[in-house]
Order: sequence, then C-alpha cells, then structure tokens
Amino acid sequence: MKVLTRGTVVVDTDRCKGCELCIPACRPGVLAMSDAVNAQGVHYPELFAGCTACQACRQVCPDFVFEVYRFAEPIEIEDGEIDDGEIDDGEGA
Repeated sequence: MKVLTRGTVVVDTDRCKGCELCIPACRPGVLAMSDAVNAQGVHYPELFAGCTACQACRQVCPDFVFEVYRFAEPIEIEDGEIDDGEIDDGEGA
C-alpha cells in the first residue's frame, strides 16, 4: 500500500537523548523509537512514510535534533518504508 508523504525529517541521532516527547507529538503518527541505540546508549526516533512536515517533532524537542523539510510536490512511498525521499532545495519548512 502506498502512502502520500509531504515531507521528511532528518534526525541528529547522536544528539538525541531518547526522551520520546516527539512520538506522541507526531500528528500523523509516523515517528517510532528505533531498536538501535546511539553512542549515548539511548534509542532514537525513526521516521516512516506519511510525514506531513508539520514540524511538531521539531517544536517539542528539547535538544533540537530535528530538521524538517517539505517536498515541493507530495510523493507516494510504500507503507512501512522509512521516509528518506528527496529534499526540496534543502530548505527547512
């Protein structure tokens, strides 16, 4: 099944402290804590298809680990795939 994705999020996983505030803040519910851990030994969020580039994750993060990008045109990504599509012009939303 394909999911319409309007943006993407880049997470600075090395700076993430694993507070998980971003998970319930994510309006479309496409962030989940990874099974992997960073150098600090904490789990960090990973992004799945369906991001709307709403910036809620960035606004709630106390450590500023998120960069949010909006696509010029929405794209379709297979449901369950991590959203790592092309970034539009490299400008934050």
